Amino acid sequence: MTSVQVDQVPDSSEAQGPEGSSGEGYQRGLGARQIQMIAIGGAIGTGLFLGAGKAISKAGPSLILAYAIAGLVIFFIMRALGELLMYRSVSGSFSEYAREFIGPFWGFVTGWTYWLFWVVTGITEVTAAAQYMSFWTHDSFPQWAYALIFTVVLYGVNLISVKLFGELEFWFSMVKVTAIVGMILICAGILTVGFSDAADTATVSNLWNDGGFFPKGIGGTLMTLQIVMFAFLAVELVGVTAGESKNPEKTLPKAINTVPWRIAVFYVGALIMILSVIPWHEFQPGVSPFVHAFQKMGLGAGAAIVNFVVLTAALSSCNSGMYSTGRMLRDLALNSQGPKAFTKLTKSGTPLIGTTVSAALMLVGVWINYVAPGQAFNYVVSFATISGMWAWIMILVCQLRFRAKADRGELPQSSFRAPGAPWTSWFSLAFIGMVIVMMGVDKDARISLYCAPLWAVLLCISYVVLKRRNPAAAAFQKR
Repeated sequence: MTSVQVDQVPDSSEAQGPEGSSGEGYQRGLGARQIQMIAIGGAIGTGLFLGAGKAISKAGPSLILAYAIAGLVIFFIMRALGELLMYRSVSGSFSEYAREFIGPFWGFVTGWTYWLFWVVTGITEVTAAAQYMSFWTHDSFPQWAYALIFTVVLYGVNLISVKLFGELEFWFSMVKVTAIVGMILICAGILTVGFSDAADTATVSNLWNDGGFFPKGIGGTLMTLQIVMFAFLAVELVGVTAGESKNPEKTLPKAINTVPWRIAVFYVGALIMILSVIPWHEFQPGVSPFVHAFQKMGLGAGAAIVNFVVLTAALSSCNSGMYSTGRMLRDLALNSQGPKAFTKLTKSGTPLIGTTVSAALMLVGVWINYVAPGQAFNYVVSFATISGMWAWIMILVCQLRFRAKADRGELPQSSFRAPGAPWTSWFSLAFIGMVIVMMGVDKDARISLYCAPLWAVLLCISYVVLKRRNPAAAAFQKR
């Protein structure tokens, strides 16, 4: 079901479609167990496991505060998304809401930009996965070859069925959650009981004794915001799963409400423990702080286990990218804002052409790993961040528009209202704006801001061409 096909909130029978399928043709194969773990796993990825090393070296212990504040903003964004999802839960939700509440052009931009975000993120994650493999092979096997193998395998998984995707994500997320909880417990044991090689220097005072809580100043902390926000990208993936959730009215709010404790445990809690056991200045960019912590503790086997965990985290995110890109392309095609070939589904309800095209573009990551294996991760992180944050901006703006219409009685109120809105939404928009400004200040992240206008020009030209070819399409008509 898309905005072209409906003009009002559908009843449950229309939304459900044939038994076991949604009104969009997808199979409702994602249960509560899988949705919960997709939501949890979406907040745990390469940004934490690999990117945190660079962030720690830039900000020191104050990175904990950066994650806490950014995490609060993420919760506001997710509650805004939840309010929209309970108003109308559809796959490709971000572009659907942008079409309805802002205009057809913005739906077009949002859909294609979110698609690009996941393509770029897929390149980022498969690059990280290839880097992690060098922990065992020590460059005896080329990094680009690992990137190629991982891309092809995950592409095959996503073509089989959404149920297999959900099951794979469930176990990927379970591994990540278990590892972080285990790391926290081990660090707590070192701090209280005093075992391992790090026991002599492990103390909570490491959070403020080595240059203070802000060893690089507040400016250093602000400069890490791009890395911090990149770590949270993909939490909104539950919105894309709406069209394939068995009971979205119950499972999606529950998944969204787990955001605060996920951030408190997996980001704030984990960093407090790691930085208490290992002084912050020992962490280096490009090295997973989790792997480094185990090595410093003298737990060699533990370092190998954590490296396996961060490998699954990267593959999990790339798996999610394969899943979401096909759905976004199909949503665009159904609205005459993309090639009709993208509407094709396999017998198992997966978007064949859209997933294939996206996977093919992710192979660019193989080339990047071939020509610049040492810098591949840094090249793509910044552009993934700016394109991913666009979806958050659209979620907040659409929620503000929806709430205004609902308060005027033009639309029914959502059953899952965002607390503190509209003020929390405005605060979140201002925070994202500050992050974009800081990206402009950071010379390493600035390249993404150069690329964004070029992408915008390409989208504007494409929109004009598509509209001229099919001016009568409902997707191009303002509501």
